[in-house]
Amino acid sequence: MNKSLLVGAVLGAVGVTAGGAVATYSLVGGGPDYAEVLAVQPVNETIKTPRQECKDVAVTRQRPVQDQHRVVGTAIGAIAGGLLGNQVGGGSGKKIATVAGAVGGGYAGNQVQGSMQSRDTYTTTETRCKTVQDASEKLVGYDVKYQLNGKVDQVRMDHDPGSRIPLNKQGQLILVKQDTVAQ
Repeated sequence: MNKSLLVGAVLGAVGVTAGGAVATYSLVGGGPDYAEVLAVQPVNETIKTPRQECKDVAVTRQRPVQDQHRVVGTAIGAIAGGLLGNQVGGGSGKKIATVAGAVGGGYAGNQVQGSMQSRDTYTTTETRCKTVQDASEKLVGYDVKYQLNGKVDQVRMDHDPGSRIPLNKQGQLILVKQDTVAQ
């Protein structure tokens, strides 16, 4: 075999290998270093916290009735009505007036005692409580719309990335916030 033919073959093989390496490098590592951010939307969550809200209120109550059948009022009314009826007329008319006065007075006494009992009230203060919900907003992340290699997509991030999202060497998004060290 000719020496120059051998040198040419070796140099050709080296050239093809180098060309393939450059082409592979430009395909893998030659892409963009970042994705372009198109829109950022903060995502909030509503937090509801229950708490007790209490206030003092005036409450009016009726006192307990000791004479539910209103016997005392009926009896006093009947006696008073009977005495008044006895003052009217004479003979058997006096007896009828006394009985009628006693019946009317008994009824009137019963009604007066009932009215007095219904107005016999007292007022106390009671504490009334109810559960209310306090609402607050908590930022849980950001929905980020981005464009990479002509394709539009969306991802949720824990921080606002600004105008660009960096990519790693494999062309994937770096979603964790990178700390910048001062140089």
